[in-house]
Formats: sequence, structure tokens, C-alpha cells
Amino acid sequence: MRLVRVGETTSEVGMHVRAALTSWGRGDAVAGGIALLGVRVPGFGSAVEAVVLLPRGVLVVLGVDLPDPALRLEAPLEDRWKVDGWPISRPDGPVNPAANALGATAAVAALVREKQPRPLPVCTVVAVGPYVSQVDQPTADKDRGVRILHPEPMTLLAVARELAVHTRPCPIDELRRVLAVLEPGSTLTDDDLAAEGFPDGLSAEAAAERTTILPLTALRRPAPAAKPKRVRWWPVVAAVVVALVLVVGIAVAVSADNSSTGPARGTGAPAQAAVEFAGVGTASATDCAAHTDGEVRTWLERNGCARLLRGRFEATTTGHRAAVLVGVLRFTGSTSAAELKSVLDRPGAGTVLDQAAEGVAWPGGAVPPFQTALRASGREGNSVKLVQVVWLDQPSTQDDPVLREIVGRAMRITLSG
Repeated sequence: MRLVRVGETTSEVGMHVRAALTSWGRGDAVAGGIALLGVRVPGFGSAVEAVVLLPRGVLVVLGVDLPDPALRLEAPLEDRWKVDGWPISRPDGPVNPAANALGATAAVAALVREKQPRPLPVCTVVAVGPYVSQVDQPTADKDRGVRILHPEPMTLLAVARELAVHTRPCPIDELRRVLAVLEPGSTLTDDDLAAEGFPDGLSAEAAAERTTILPLTALRRPAPAAKPKRVRWWPVVAAVVVALVLVVGIAVAVSADNSSTGPARGTGAPAQAAVEFAGVGTASATDCAAHTDGEVRTWLERNGCARLLRGRFEATTTGHRAAVLVGVLRFTGSTSAAELKSVLDRPGAGTVLDQAAEGVAWPGGAVPPFQTALRASGREGNSVKLVQVVWLDQPSTQDDPVLREIVGRAMRITLSG
């Protein structure tokens, strides 16, 4: 863990936060990551104790000083806190000291969504002090990715490992986009970032106008030619004599056989054809429910989402064309993404609608029948992806192996926004 001091602590317990992060040591042997201390978050207006950029997630840490040490803290996000059974009464602040915590997290999440094609999950940690033995939180608050705790080294580490669960580590180039906003004067080198667990190399381009994915069989290299060896002639002569005897025997056997057989057929399966994707339009919206139907719409009307991205593509393979609709729903918490994924997995639960439902025709005049499309969904951190694929020039069936191949490859497409 590399600590970067941007500003001063915002609370007394902030010193405990810094001590806990320091105890993890540099490098990724324990956790890795970059902790920006005392950083001011754009769109929030005030500084936080830390924004901890981990390879697979982001923690926004805020500090809250209680009037006195406590054995037990009841800390709901939307109600008054109680210390050892007594409601908090503070003349200098709200009775719920974590009232603004989600605002800071939302501001960081918006930045991460803007700068990363596949955003890391952004979660909230409210550090309380001077000391609390036990914190009671409602399950619903925990499901929103919020943890309230006294920042001891192992406690904070356990939360980092629990919440930073993106399916892939954040590449260095994506991390630098976030650092450029939160800490423009950063002097960290690529070697520094790599030592903290961030992989080197460029991330996939999010909205490539044209992408060709070749089958793995086309990438195999021929085996190197064997070096010539010195030939021993006596074994060769013997082998030739044996071969002649076998040929004569086979010829006699074939001539004596009165039945005829057809030509032998090869048993090897043909190599998979390449699939070429061409982007034909994108759309972005924050009123997510309005662009969905069924149970998905009902769920989104109740819970909402941060943004819906839709990308249209045409896939070409085996001489045929398919329409591909990629929808990405982004949330501020990973729990909401998991809940929506479970809804999408139900048969007939609804889907993301193509822009044609809003009067935006498919380019070229085609009308893809997405109601018969083959679908697949997946989750990455705070996002849920839904892919729908249907043939444009022939009927589509749910067991079509070529459509299944296109769906699998379309799941790798990344939308930015």
C-alpha cells in the first residue's frame, strides 16, 4: 500500500486510518493499492480521510469522532445513531454523522465511471473513534457496500478484501486517469503502480468502430522443422522390403473383395470462422427503467441505476449478418448489480430495449427481431451487461451454435461512457 499525503486529516480518528493503512506496508504482499490521504473529491465539496484505490476496487473512507469511547454503536445510515443505547446529541453536527458519506462515494463513483471503461466497485467506509468495540449495522446498509468500523489494521484489511472484488485488476493506464483528477501532481511511476498490484499495459478500447476477433486455431504457430539427422541405410532398405510385401498383400485383399466402399470422410471438425463486429450506434441514458421492460423495468423503477449504455453492432461470420445489442447498466454499489443480475437470469423477466423502440431505426433499414434473440448476461463489479444477438438474414433459433459463439464474443465488448 502506497500512501500519498494530499491534505490533512479531517477528524481525530483520521490518524488511526493512516496508521492502519501504513501497517499494511508497501507493495502488494498484503493488499497493494494507492491511498490518497486527505483528498478533496470533485463534486462533493469537502475532503475525505482517504480514497483507497485498490487493484480490484475503491474505498472512500470518512472519519467520524464520537463524543466518547463506546462499547456498542448502533449506526444506521438513515436514522439516529446510538452509543451504548443512548441517542447521539451533538450541537456541532447532525445526529447521524454519516449522513454525507454516500454523497462522497457517489462523487467518486461518478469519476470512476467517467474514467474507466469497466469501472471498479466503489464502496464506503466510515471510520469511527476514539474507540468502538462493536458496531451494529442494518443488513440493508451493508448490502449497499457501506461499512462502519473502528479502523484497526486487520479490521480495515478484512473490509478491503471483502469489498474490492472486481473480476479483473485495474490497468495502470485506467488508474492514471483517476489519479489525474484526484491528485494531478502525482509523481508515482509505472514501476511504483505495478509494485502495488496494478497490471501494466493498455486496457481494451471501449467503443472500437470495427473489431475482428480471430479464432484461436488461427493463431497457432507451425511446429519448427526437425533438424536433419544422419540416415542409416540398412534399416531403410529393410523397411522398404517390408512395405512392398504389405502393399502386395493389400492389393490382393482388395481385388478379392466383391463389395465396394465410398470415399473416406475426414473426421476433423472445421476451424471456427472469424467474427467481425462493426459498431453502428450507441446511446446513453440515466432514466434506466424507461428503456427496459418486464420485471427488469419494475426492478429499476424501484431501485434505479446510475446509467444505461446501449451499443448496436453488426456481426459478420460464415457469410451471414447478425444484429448485436449490448446493454450495460451501471450502479454505485456492487450489491445492486448482483440483485439485477439475478432478475435478468429468470426466464421471461424482461430485457433492455433497442433504440428502435424510441423511433431510432436500425441503420440500413433492417428491423432486427430482438424478441427472438439469443441472450446472455454477466456482471463486472458495479455493472451488469446484457447481450442480445439475432440473425438479420435468416431465422434465429436458441440452439444455433454460431449465434452462441457470437454471444460469447460480444460479451467481451466494452462500452465507454
